[in-house]
Amino acid sequence: MNSFILFAQPWWVNLLILVPIASYIAFRKGLTIAKTQLAITAIFGLAFGFVEASVVIYLRAATGLLPQSANLYQPTVVLNDLAKTLFTIELFREVVTVIMLITVALLAVRKLKERWAIFLWVFGFWDLFYYVGLWLTTRWPNSLITQDVLFLIPVPWVAQVWFPCLVSVATLLMVAINRRDGKES
Repeated sequence: MNSFILFAQPWWVNLLILVPIASYIAFRKGLTIAKTQLAITAIFGLAFGFVEASVVIYLRAATGLLPQSANLYQPTVVLNDLAKTLFTIELFREVVTVIMLITVALLAVRKLKERWAIFLWVFGFWDLFYYVGLWLTTRWPNSLITQDVLFLIPVPWVAQVWFPCLVSVATLLMVAINRRDGKES
């Protein structure tokens, strides 16, 4: 059984907990983002999170690394067993995922502060629904204390699932709390 681990690896990944705090400070004077902009970009993040989960499942299945039981999946072992070509593909998939999230923010709003907020908003939904998609289709992760490889650039980031979920939920709350009604920007 997994046990609770407070810190992610490498150490600087833990600094991501500052994203919601910095967002609150940066956005405390308000964000001019319409409810429809938040709703549409949230839908994109939700859908893209599920697509991302599907891609990961296909990659694991294609490499024979998709276990029959969610309890058998060990992400750090998968990293070691992944062919160099597939590891490279995975790196590029991560880069283009971030590019797509940035592009949505650029299309949704005009002001820099609001673009950053929309990027964080979409990222939060994408991240949460990546895990929801994995769980709905493979029953993995089997708990919030399941270990996962979060990102590969510049080195693998490893943490329990609760950590990225906490950062995403807190960031979504900070954007929602600071949004003000106004014209779509």
